[in-house]
Amino acid sequence: MRRTCKNAQMEWDDLRYVLALTRAPTLASAGADLGVAHTTVGRRLRAAEKALGVRLFDRTPEGLVPTAAGRDLAEVAETIERDLLAAEGRLMGRDEQLTGTLRVSTMDMFFCAFHDAFVTFAKAYPEVDLQVDTTLDRVSLTRREADVVLRLTNAPPEYLVGRRVGRMQFAAYAADRLVEAVGAPEQVGLAAYPWLGWTDGPAATWLDAWLADNAPGAHYVLRIDDNARARQHAIVAGTGVFFLACIEGDALPGVRRISPIIEEHAHDVWLLTLRELRTTARVRAFMDHMAEAFAAAKPRLEGST
Repeated sequence: MRRTCKNAQMEWDDLRYVLALTRAPTLASAGADLGVAHTTVGRRLRAAEKALGVRLFDRTPEGLVPTAAGRDLAEVAETIERDLLAAEGRLMGRDEQLTGTLRVSTMDMFFCAFHDAFVTFAKAYPEVDLQVDTTLDRVSLTRREADVVLRLTNAPPEYLVGRRVGRMQFAAYAADRLVEAVGAPEQVGLAAYPWLGWTDGPAATWLDAWLADNAPGAHYVLRIDDNARARQHAIVAGTGVFFLACIEGDALPGVRRISPIIEEHAHDVWLLTLRELRTTARVRAFMDHMAEAFAAAKPRLEGST
């Protein structure tokens, strides 16, 4: 679709480049988002600045910083993008065919724990091109980076709709070899174990406070960033103790639960989509399918088995 800005010979495709650079302020990162080479982004930016007769971005060592003109143009681009995506969403919402692409964003933990459910959906609806993103990167449904998200949250965004499909409980886990070396937790206490920690942020603050109340004197043997697989590997290796979702920790060989369920750490599990997509056949079918899978896994989610 072509849109032209008033008093400037720019089309929507040109504005996409300006908008991408305000969101990812390097040529390489904007190019990756747009699916083009960084040289293409640079060339399109120079052409836009020449056509408008104004500088849109300042070149700095940290990247491209939008000028006042660049910010104004990005606002126009965001409005156009929002209108186009809303129209697309309304059209998708009328789609009653179980065909087409379905982009799902989730955590790798969910994909591993519910792998069979993803597979059975793909087999049941072979005309749906199921694409699953398990990275930790935030995705935007309004920008169509995903059609459905499967998330841990106790406060889902108001602009999304969906259903709560479970309550995930957590507990502290340790490798069998570590328990054998340190002693049973009911005898030596949790403070006797080496702990894994977060590097920084609210989670690290929460864990510091929790240990002060429940395992005073406990020490960190290693702090790891927000990489769930790295922490899981460290637990299995016997490096230290950390929290895992019960559905994850109870399934790990050579690992045992060493604390009661941490109720204050529990999170709801939500399947969410945009309001305009909720009636799309493939979105509705996927959400129904996964809701059934989570209902069947309720005891495992809550750590009661």
